[in-house]
Amino acid sequence: MKNIVLIGMPGAGKSTIGVVLAKTLKMPFIDTDILIQQKQNRLLQEIIEEDGIEEFLSIEEQVILDLDVWGSVISTGGSVVLESDGMRHLKENGFVVYLQLPYKEIEKRIRDITTRGIVMQKGQSLLQVYDERVPLYEKYADAMIRCMGKNMEQIIKELKELWEGIR
Repeated sequence: MKNIVLIGMPGAGKSTIGVVLAKTLKMPFIDTDILIQQKQNRLLQEIIEEDGIEEFLSIEEQVILDLDVWGSVISTGGSVVLESDGMRHLKENGFVVYLQLPYKEIEKRIRDITTRGIVMQKGQSLLQVYDERVPLYEKYADAMIRCMGKNMEQIIKELKELWEGIR
């Protein structure tokens, strides 16, 4: 059985939705951001500040490449789409779903951009990050769920139906 891989912007709800989806489908849940923090024994923001963006992306990609699981719900960091080898690995073993939200909603959901562990170049705005990543999310996604205006139950129902349709 393949994995269900959730991608999307920080604040899109990948981790929250992933936990509930995993419970609903009786599947294990994996959050790659948590795996990175456990492996490094540091918060994402600390890794970015201390080691830089390129090193963080390298660490993130290695964590993804080391994943050897089947039949799991995997929540990824928003920056996962920036490393093609990692995404190739996720797609080989999974069904990738882009949790899509408009920029204004992402902006509302992200309270403090400086502590969130978001991969951003110095001087780059959240809107610029959004504009850079959306085409990549769309490129790698096998399916997209438009999350705006939907509650958790509606999103989970759509994901469950998608999953049942490909099994």
